[in-house]
Amino acid sequence: MKNVNNIEPLIDMSKIVKKYYIGQPNELEILHGIDLKVYPGEFVAIVGESGSGKSTLMNIIGVLDKATEGEYFLEGVDLKKCPDEEMSKIRNEKIGFVFQNFNLIGRTSAIKNVELPMLYAGMSPKKRVERAGELLEMVGMRDRGNHQPNELSGGQKQRVAIARSLANDPTIILADEPTGALDSETSRTVMDIFHELNRKQGKTIVLITHSKELAEECPRVVTIKDGHVIGDREGRAYNGDNWKYKTGY
Repeated sequence: MKNVNNIEPLIDMSKIVKKYYIGQPNELEILHGIDLKVYPGEFVAIVGESGSGKSTLMNIIGVLDKATEGEYFLEGVDLKKCPDEEMSKIRNEKIGFVFQNFNLIGRTSAIKNVELPMLYAGMSPKKRVERAGELLEMVGMRDRGNHQPNELSGGQKQRVAIARSLANDPTIILADEPTGALDSETSRTVMDIFHELNRKQGKTIVLITHSKELAEECPRVVTIKDGHVIGDREGRAYNGDNWKYKTGY
């Protein structure tokens, strides 16, 4: 994706290689020189089948793992030079994660789950409670704030997880198969929330998915296969300024 406005990319990856079992007979290279730039305010789907390398790429984008070779600058920071402690800080402050299986803390209320990243960031209890309540309100879950995860449906859990991902006002929302455990109607609700966040708040969102249908409603679709980027284009169902996609949902 070309930069037409001379804006610096948030994600700037160059020649990213990821290998496992280095130096051993079973050495395995998963990513083969990936180049990827994501600019502020973009909503990008990274789509690929199982085994394509998209999960490995997600781990590197999310600062959960380091590349074996290549360069990765996140908001201008050279992650190759960052110690583990700094990497952890970047993860908590700059990236909001949304996972397929929600990853909520059991026996802990929805509002406390949303507060957790703010607790790690050192925010005061009063501000944590206020912001967590506002975020739950935004995703339509204010009235479920005191419910524990086992008292919530899958869609409700994912909405809480989205609220939690926004806790520290991250630079990027990284969503890994966020609708994979949900039915089609609930998936639609979750995707609508992502579109709203992107359109109204200008949030930069990277969606990792195997679903071509979901990918096509995003403004930009990056296709990965066998550890290579093989496509980078506009989503076919994306309808320009209108975030509702062309198929009529």
